[in-house]
Amino acid sequence: MNLPLEAPRRYGRRMNISAATVGLPVRDLDAAVDWYRVALELGDVDLEPMDGLVEFDLGPLWLQLARDPDNAGREGMSITLSVDDAATERERLAGLGLEVTEVTRYEGVVEFFALTDPDGNMVGFVTELS
Repeated sequence: MNLPLEAPRRYGRRMNISAATVGLPVRDLDAAVDWYRVALELGDVDLEPMDGLVEFDLGPLWLQLARDPDNAGREGMSITLSVDDAATERERLAGLGLEVTEVTRYEGVVEFFALTDPDGNMVGFVTELS
């Protein structure tokens, strides 16, 4: 089904999206939970709605890890998180022994770096510059 290039707005407004969930497939759910808890400085899992699926409440969004070995690390699986200071977070993560990219700075726009989780999913970190 092809959508029109400009979708009409219902009642003159946009869709109101109140939350988002980003799901990442992983091979070993327990190992992934441990990795994300350390890398993102998270507490315990917030929800386990079903076997093989856990969720962390990150505030503005939910991070969902799903046991799905066939799709873990497929190209295009990623999450980018906004942080206060990308360079500081990069140093912290590198200090944990994680392989991180260099910080790329787009002057007046953002600083960005990334790492890859043990399943091959890309985790990006961005700081908006003002």
